[in-house]
Amino acid sequence: RIQQLFEEILGNSRQLKWLSCGFMLQIVTPTSLSSLSNPIANTMEHLSLLDNHIPGNTTLITAVELERFVNLRSLALDFCDFTAEMARVLADSNHVPLHRLSLLVHSVSIMHKSLDSMPEDENWKALTRNSTNLRVYIMAFDVKSDDMLRILKPSIPLERIHFDSYITCVSGAVVDLISRQYDKFLTHFILMNDVIDMSGFPDLSDNRNEDPLVLLAWRCTRLSLLAVHGYTVWAHNLIAIARLRGSDLKVLEVTEESIDFDQGELADQDVDPVHNLIEQVSLGLGRPWHAVMDIELLSVFTEPTRHFYREMQSFSEGI
Repeated sequence: RIQQLFEEILGNSRQLKWLSCGFMLQIVTPTSLSSLSNPIANTMEHLSLLDNHIPGNTTLITAVELERFVNLRSLALDFCDFTAEMARVLADSNHVPLHRLSLLVHSVSIMHKSLDSMPEDENWKALTRNSTNLRVYIMAFDVKSDDMLRILKPSIPLERIHFDSYITCVSGAVVDLISRQYDKFLTHFILMNDVIDMSGFPDLSDNRNEDPLVLLAWRCTRLSLLAVHGYTVWAHNLIAIARLRGSDLKVLEVTEESIDFDQGELADQDVDPVHNLIEQVSLGLGRPWHAVMDIELLSVFTEPTRHFYREMQSFSEGI
């Protein structure tokens, strides 16, 4: 009944520029958009269709259906629903340039739908030729590093990325790839890990000459937000990040429990390592700084899909 009411609302719409359907369980179906008349579909500017609970290979929109939305400037989808064919539709010259694309990569979706139909690098190149101002926001939830290395094509104009995990941690190789491929675009980098592991937090700099987060701060000259919880961040690396980015790093949020000190810092009897860290990071940023004492005080701390939906809205409104 509620599905029918929703489709009636869509069918009776006369002026609809923004349609945002996020995690409305069992309300939006694969036939819902067919209720929209062609004139409405032709003039719509924003569309988001997000639902992790669609069974099997079912998608809420197909490439053929997307062809009607020629004025779309902003789109948000489950990554597994965003196919190479969809990228071709959006790259067509009869489509206005796309400005914002938000993609949710969820381990459950990958398990049920696979990555076989995702856009290849040539699809991204074609899309950015037609949409020169396109910026992409990706949130990856419990996605294996091997899958992320497949997903992150060089030609994606990636501006924001958020990793959230309960089971699977991000590897240093993924962070390194991001810093090399998206150095001209990346502004937001969020790393959240709630894995319950008594052996301690994963260390991205393990067996590496340079810490991947320090390299990210060095290479990505537009980086303005960095938030980390549940990964080891060494104090000397945090100081290096603050010095590299300076006042351009508007938000630097690291939970206190994520910060670690090497033996040399702890052995110096004359210096309080925590006080020294706060002082040095504050000097680097050019403003007072302190670690986040409680994870719930993190600006990005919320249920992941809710956070993605909220961020996607503000990202899309920023056109």
